[in-house]
Amino acid sequence: MDIKKYIGTIVEVIIDRSLGSKHPKHGYIYEVNYGYIPGTLAPDGDELDAYVLGVTKPLKTFSGKCIAIIQRTDDHDDKLVVVPEEINLSDGEIKKLVKFQEQWFKHKVIR
Repeated sequence: MDIKKYIGTIVEVIIDRSLGSKHPKHGYIYEVNYGYIPGTLAPDGDELDAYVLGVTKPLKTFSGKCIAIIQRTDDHDDKLVVVPEEINLSDGEIKKLVKFQEQWFKHKVIR
């Protein structure tokens, strides 16, 4: 699946790990809302994951613009980066916001 097709589009995200929640297995705290795009299938066999950035309260769902992809180069679990339509973030800002989880993986920001 070519997930680059999502860049620039509006997507619906179901949040299953909201801002401030604890990871069920590894115990770290989610510093952003994190979820998935319903009805998709990612290379890892699960639905396509997404970080929701630029929102400072816990959410259950979110509709926003995909501005980038976090491409893991040592894993098959790439993530969309979704923001409110009026927000744009630099690659550095994105990396800083997702570091809490991506620090354990080799990754790059794809536009």
